[in-house]
Amino acid sequence: MPTGPKGQKRPADVIGNVVRVMRIATGEETDDTSDDGKSAAAKELGSKGGKKRAANMTPERRAEIARDAAKKRWGSR
Repeated sequence: MPTGPKGQKRPADVIGNVVRVMRIATGEETDDTSDDGKSAAAKELGSKGGKKRAANMTPERRAEIARDAAKKRWGSR
């Protein structure tokens, strides 16, 4: 049986997957989803980090970072 991106078991065929979803929806089977291992505090601080960094950065520095990112993204084409 193949595994999902977080290691959960799931059916290999489409019909098997539909049956599993139906069983979860009707309550015959429990949905065994696990968390991603990060605490709520870490998630909250992580979402604030980029905004705080951008607020402290000068417009020239932001433009420089954007230019470098564009070179990396489009440079190999």
